[in-house]
Amino acid sequence: MLFDTPIYLFFLLLVVTLYWQFNWRKQNVLLLVASYFFYGWWDWRFLGLIIVSTIVDFYCAKVVARSNNPAQRKSLLLLSVSLNLGFLGFFKYFNFFAESLHVALAAAGIDVSPQLLRIVLPPGISFYTFQALAYIVDVYFKRLEPAENLVDYALFISLFPHLIAGPIQRPGHLLPQTQNPRTFRPEAVFSGLQLICYGLFRKCVVADSCGLLANAAFQGHMGSPNLVVLMIGAYAFAWQIYGDFAGYSDIARGSAQLLGFHFIVNFRQPYLSRSLQEFWRRWHISLSTWLRDYLYISLGGNRGGEGRTHLNLLLTMMIGGLWHGANWTFVLWGAIHGLGLSVERWLGTIGLVGRTSRPEEEKNTLTSPMAWVKRIFIFHLVCFAWIFFRAASIRDAISLLRGATVWVWRPEYATAFLFLAFFTIPMFLMDLVMEQTKEEYLFENTSWRFRIIAAAGVCVAILAFTANQANAFIYFQF
Repeated sequence: MLFDTPIYLFFLLLVVTLYWQFNWRKQNVLLLVASYFFYGWWDWRFLGLIIVSTIVDFYCAKVVARSNNPAQRKSLLLLSVSLNLGFLGFFKYFNFFAESLHVALAAAGIDVSPQLLRIVLPPGISFYTFQALAYIVDVYFKRLEPAENLVDYALFISLFPHLIAGPIQRPGHLLPQTQNPRTFRPEAVFSGLQLICYGLFRKCVVADSCGLLANAAFQGHMGSPNLVVLMIGAYAFAWQIYGDFAGYSDIARGSAQLLGFHFIVNFRQPYLSRSLQEFWRRWHISLSTWLRDYLYISLGGNRGGEGRTHLNLLLTMMIGGLWHGANWTFVLWGAIHGLGLSVERWLGTIGLVGRTSRPEEEKNTLTSPMAWVKRIFIFHLVCFAWIFFRAASIRDAISLLRGATVWVWRPEYATAFLFLAFFTIPMFLMDLVMEQTKEEYLFENTSWRFRIIAAAGVCVAILAFTANQANAFIYFQF
């Protein structure tokens, strides 16, 4: 697998070394070839999929932009959207809907054997599909000029740092970067290396270590479900998935900076949120803003009255849950967040809660006791929802939750909590520092000497505490 850490770093180093020897046009060609090689290394059969959708979207957008015929413009938009959603739906959801239909018919007394196929999920299809959809929609609504060069557009879709697991790059942010020369800036390269170090720490030290506990709890290796096992499992998975995906996002952002690109920040200390609304402004920002701008607003947003707004919130989060995987556990996870957001909105309309400011607008609340009470409540609500996200089935999640009424204590549970604290407290402290300083990455505004020492310390920790190199990034499956 090309994303085994040493192999990926060697691949990145090779590409970066060659990259800065060329002018920007040749750089784009080199990056496109490298990105297709990177993607094809996983499964070369799916290269045709991404190439076909890229070519169709590119030419549809060009015709849409210059056409004055509404019917033609809409037809080409539908062609592009249908192709992308068709690929995504078939490869990711065919068996899910076939099995669900079989269950529904069986409940009605109709016995039909489901026609299931041995379908392999193309890596990263959810991420690059959403980028392609954003592009054609933005061009259709004249929010973006179409790309004039196929290589530039293909690179926007397939640039290898974000290709497998995001962040989902907005056309208006990344596409202009592929269309213009990049300059070599030592500061950007140095900060990119820092981001890669911190991302590897989050993934290889924090996420993989927490994953050992989460797997043990959810797979029954800690004994029958009880309150302590539930707590260990929920807390461990909460930090596992955060460290895993925030770590990947940092690696992707750092890799992009080595190549002269800038990716949007995808996480802003989400477990310091004081409301679910704030959580979704901090967690997987590229997805949450995509869902807001291209799904929630398309459904009507808050323009159809309070009842319709609550329904739109619920539908948006349930569809967002389904985006994560073909399992009803993800839909229920999305529904929990949708209902939570709806309740928050309702409480706001009757004056029981105030508006939560955006992170960049906030004053420092790290010393406010009431703010910490809210943070602790939201963290546990998010952990409750994570149980359904992590469980193999809704039945397994409910079985684990039933253990909340059972109290059992074993000496090994104390060891598990100490293990969890040892690996999560450093990441929590990193978040506190970044929340206080409002930096884009840790120690952004400190001296070079301090940043080098900090990065070296992180590298030592990675070498000393890497738990399980066999753990793939969780979001690779989405």
